Amino acid sequence: MEFWERSFVEKQEMWGTEAAQSAVFAMDFFLERNIRDILIPGFGYGRNGRIFLDNGFKITGIEISKTAIELARKYFGTETIIYHGSVNDMPFDTSCYGGIFCYALIHLLDADERATLFRHCFDQLAEGGYMIFTSVSKQASIYGKGEKIGAERFAMFGGVNMFFYDFDSIHADFDQYGLQEIREVEENFPFYIIVCQKISNN
Repeated sequence: MEFWERSFVEKQEMWGTEAAQSAVFAMDFFLERNIRDILIPGFGYGRNGRIFLDNGFKITGIEISKTAIELARKYFGTETIIYHGSVNDMPFDTSCYGGIFCYALIHLLDADERATLFRHCFDQLAEGGYMIFTSVSKQASIYGKGEKIGAERFAMFGGVNMFFYDFDSIHADFDQYGLQEIREVEENFPFYIIVCQKISNN
C-alpha cells in the first residue's frame, strides 16, 4: 500500500472526474432500493463519490491518503465525513449503512486483508443492505504479468501487488456474505461487479 500511496500522490487526479461505470451501476442499484446512506472504503479524491452526492446520498468515506482527502474536500466540503486511515483499521464508527461501495481496491490487498475488509464491511451493513465491490478480472491483459507472489497474485507496475478474480474465487470469498450477483464490466481493464446482501437467517 505504501507504493500505491506514493503513486497516487504523484499522479493525483489521473483518472479524471467522470465516475466509473461501476459507480453509475451502484448508484442506480441503490436508488432503486431506496438506499441513500452509503460507506465508500477507498474513497480516493472522490471521483466515484460525486455521483452519489449529486443524487442526494449521504456519504461516508475512508481514505488512506491525506492528499486525496484534501483534493476531495474541494468538492465535498467539510460536511461529508471522510475518515483518514487504512481500510485495514475499520471500523471507524459504529454506524450501519444501507449500502457499501468499494471500487478497485480489493485486488490490491492480500488474502488476509481482503477477508478482514469483507468481514468489517458486512458487520457495518444494515439488515437487508447491499455491498458492492469491483475488482480486476483474470480476463485483463495484464493477468499473469510481473512476478508471481501468490495464488493469482502478481507484483507489477514497479511495486503494485494485484490479485485477479475469476468466478470461482469470487464465490469462495463472497458466498458467505450473501453473494447475489456477479457482473462483468469494462473499466480501464475487464472488471467484475460483485453484489452481496445481508439477510438474516432468523
